[in-house]
Amino acid sequence: MKLFKNILNSVKPHFVEGGKLEKLYPAYDAFETFLFVPDHTSHSGGHIRDAIDLKRTMFSVILALLPALIFGMWNIGYQHFIAIGITEPAMMEAFIYGAIKVLPMIVVSYGVGLGIEFGFAISRGHSVNEGYLVTGLLIPMIMPADLPLWMLAISVAFAVVIGKEVFGGTGMNIMNPALTARAFLYFAYPTVMSGDKVWVSLNDQIPVDGYSGATALSNAYNGLVDQVPSLLESFIGTIPGSASETSALLILVGAVYLIATGIGSWRVILSGILGGIVMGLIFNYFSGSIESTNYLLKMNPIHQICLGGFLFGVVFMATDPVSAAQTNTGKWIYGFLVGLLGILIRVVNPAYPEGIMMAILFMNIMAPLIDHYVVSANINRRMKRVKTA
Repeated sequence: MKLFKNILNSVKPHFVEGGKLEKLYPAYDAFETFLFVPDHTSHSGGHIRDAIDLKRTMFSVILALLPALIFGMWNIGYQHFIAIGITEPAMMEAFIYGAIKVLPMIVVSYGVGLGIEFGFAISRGHSVNEGYLVTGLLIPMIMPADLPLWMLAISVAFAVVIGKEVFGGTGMNIMNPALTARAFLYFAYPTVMSGDKVWVSLNDQIPVDGYSGATALSNAYNGLVDQVPSLLESFIGTIPGSASETSALLILVGAVYLIATGIGSWRVILSGILGGIVMGLIFNYFSGSIESTNYLLKMNPIHQICLGGFLFGVVFMATDPVSAAQTNTGKWIYGFLVGLLGILIRVVNPAYPEGIMMAILFMNIMAPLIDHYVVSANINRRMKRVKTA
């Protein structure tokens, strides 16, 4: 690393004030602070000193995502070979196939997203924000494996420009940028984000006769109970789905890491899961009086939250510290409603089978209102104490 430090120090005079490339200093600063701990210090006021900065926080989230990402690469290959008739594909062969699909998506996501971030930082004359380090990985992880790269690039550009930069950049966005990218694709190009064959990478190969690439949620909604994977399969994640959303086990491993390091809000995660279970139990209770082939009404709530992107959304999307509620009480309310609405939308509206996406985006909008009423309630309670004293 000393070599890189020497190289950066040798070119730094060109980027500082008075240098030929001073307008590009935000780009230089981004590379320097990406590789080394920033040496910026505060000169006035009281500040909390800590050994972690925003970039290290983002890297912690990336570490939590890696188990689901690696498993997702393998599962993409596994589902592909199953679809074309190879019932026992080699583990490494399946992983390599999935990696070939996912890694270009990650490169495009970071290339387009960081390019736009750098452009805005240079034009505004401020440092490059670190928020896209996580967003750039999340976006490919929630997309279909066969998504055309040009569509991914457009969705990334939309998420960064419209979903974040127009509000002022990292820390100012009102919605989760990664889900903004997915929502844009869902409404702009619905055929690549829905349908039986979308969630299994076929690579233009014809699947075997009788094969269906429908997701577990689609089969359950249509009453095809015998084609719904078991609870164990759903928990492990060997089912069709987005690039890295299928393994509930590894998502929970990431959740434990986020909670243990203090990066992710355990209140949002726990309340989100509880909200989903409660909504599932409500549907179970009324399922006997509702005439419908929709198996989601009767499905075990634990089984249901292991399907689709529910857990991935609750753990990695709903906990976004910018777009989520900020007060402790607000986090309980926010997370519970995310889980409740996610299952509600999934069960009653076939147009949005992945209801957690719409639930999180809706609650992102409502989060400031929740915090407002929580703070107002606290103020009113303290005012009453003052009067009684």
